[in-house]
Amino acid sequence: MTPHIRAEKRDFAKTVLMPGDPLRAKFIAENFLEDVKLVTDVRNMLGFTGKYNGKEVSVMGSGMGMPSMGIYSYELINFYDVENIIRVGSCGAYGKDLDLYDVILAQGACTNSSYINSFDLNGIYSAISDFELLNEAFNVAKKLNIHTKVGNVLSSDVFYQSDMEDYKKWQSLNVLATEMETYALYLNAARYNANALSILTVSDLIGTDKETTAKEREVAFTNMMKIALELV
Repeated sequence: MTPHIRAEKRDFAKTVLMPGDPLRAKFIAENFLEDVKLVTDVRNMLGFTGKYNGKEVSVMGSGMGMPSMGIYSYELINFYDVENIIRVGSCGAYGKDLDLYDVILAQGACTNSSYINSFDLNGIYSAISDFELLNEAFNVAKKLNIHTKVGNVLSSDVFYQSDMEDYKKWQSLNVLATEMETYALYLNAARYNANALSILTVSDLIGTDKETTAKEREVAFTNMMKIALELV
């Protein structure tokens, strides 16, 4: 056990799907997995292990933000021998050709966070996904007839920006969307020899009033779940 996960080492599969919302983790476990068991519930950050098409897989919430993702991904990799972490999260789209429910495969992540400072580097690290997971996810999506966009996202420490026009600067660099966890996940995976990929669903369109509800974000983002589970 760790300070944040109440489970035995054998309780987690080698691949873990990580939505930010623990209720989305519960939804995935109850609607896609068989032989499901709850393996951790510390702070109501629910984690489950079951089988998908006969293969063992786990799903666990990460919480919001890079500090929370940093804690859980670190513990899963270093204490539970998890090899693959696939984030299945929501994002706000910057791309003008994106719409609600579109799926993004995060090839890389920019950031405005100081999370990288803890790695004591003399430079700025470019956080990228695992190519094999990215390539497989892209091909799986094509087989499932799910259109995806592949590219850069922004992992931000700030949800409510003081400069409401700030998104246009990232948009001008073809950053597809903003979220709050991917950069930390990719750093931890690189540092501790694991594989990581973020598969994101557009929950709102930045600069407009188009957005999904909390319930829709919990239960309706099924395309990214289907893609992620096929990677197990």
